Amino acid sequence: MAEDLKQFLKTNHLQKTQISGFIAKTLSGLEPALAAELKSMGATGVRELKRAVAFDGDLRMLYRCNYELRTALRVLVPIHSFPAYNEKNLYEGIREIDWSQYMSINDTLAVDAITQGEVFRHSQYVGLLTKDAIVDQFRDRFQRRPNVNIAAPVLRINIHIQGTHCDVSLDASGDSLHRRNYRRDTVEAPLNEVLAAGMILLSGWNGKSDFVDPMCGSGTLPIEAAMIATRTPPQIKRESFGFFRWPDFNRKLWQEVKKEADDRIQSPEFQIFASDKDNRARNATSINAMSASLENVIHTDKTAFEKLDPPGPAGVLITNPPYDERLKMDDIVAFYKSIGDRLKKHWTGWDAWLISSNRDALKHVGLRPSRKITLFNGALECSFQKFELYEGSKEV
Repeated sequence: MAEDLKQFLKTNHLQKTQISGFIAKTLSGLEPALAAELKSMGATGVRELKRAVAFDGDLRMLYRCNYELRTALRVLVPIHSFPAYNEKNLYEGIREIDWSQYMSINDTLAVDAITQGEVFRHSQYVGLLTKDAIVDQFRDRFQRRPNVNIAAPVLRINIHIQGTHCDVSLDASGDSLHRRNYRRDTVEAPLNEVLAAGMILLSGWNGKSDFVDPMCGSGTLPIEAAMIATRTPPQIKRESFGFFRWPDFNRKLWQEVKKEADDRIQSPEFQIFASDKDNRARNATSINAMSASLENVIHTDKTAFEKLDPPGPAGVLITNPPYDERLKMDDIVAFYKSIGDRLKKHWTGWDAWLISSNRDALKHVGLRPSRKITLFNGALECSFQKFELYEGSKEV
């Protein structure tokens, strides 16, 4: 970029990020966990939205959120809002923005669009119209247009339309923050990393007791638990973020933020166990734990849950058992009943959390849940249920 444009953004865009609010996107049901994370980091004006949390902060906070938030998918910087009643309004509203403040003719862009309501029903078309408005502005002013790069653009733009209200934001994250870059092997239907971290944080587990996942699959839950217990930044394996390409990127500040977070890494106080009856799942967990540099923190074992005993007198068990994709309904009901029987007889003193989209099967656990939270595993609406396993636990 030209030096005068860089200077403009350093003196104007940076100030704008200091006085404007940010938006952290998340999965449905994880808003409270994300809000709690932001408050613990010192963000102000924290407000829960639908699948998002709004907050205020400075450039340091923006960098910290991308590096340290466990339950955020993206961090957005809103730059403009306007009413859009039709395609013409949308096109003209996008062209009202002086896009040369945010990118040059030699930079690349990509547009992500989300639409809700009756006016704009096709998000891909909204994205295309937004792109056209931006490149047309450059073509009219400079007789050239910037190119689109879906994979790694210099500027990723987020469009959110609710009814006739359009919000335009810059995506500071780039790739989705659920990509921790530690997954090297996988088994069927692995949990999203953000969902796994959110489940752990919603359970209240903070590393102050033992943690067990007896059906660990590819190890997402125990790995996220180990990162929480050791205070390891979730993006420690990531090499770049969207804001790296912005002209106001402050490399010195970023290095300070990263060093401060990395310096807080600690040894775990309690043990973290991952077990699965499937040998391939155990191997995948071991490979992924090693990729995350947590192989000395997570204890892996090939043991079926019906034979697994708790490692201590108290702790937290969180697991994602099969729903009903591979097992017939009669089998899945018996399977969930066996989970409840094992918990009642052998896991007294523990708190157990199960997530499943099969609510009928969950009823056959045979224990009364003390808490139910609705979460989404991909497109599946799931119930995340807590069972307190005290002596003589009440049956359903």
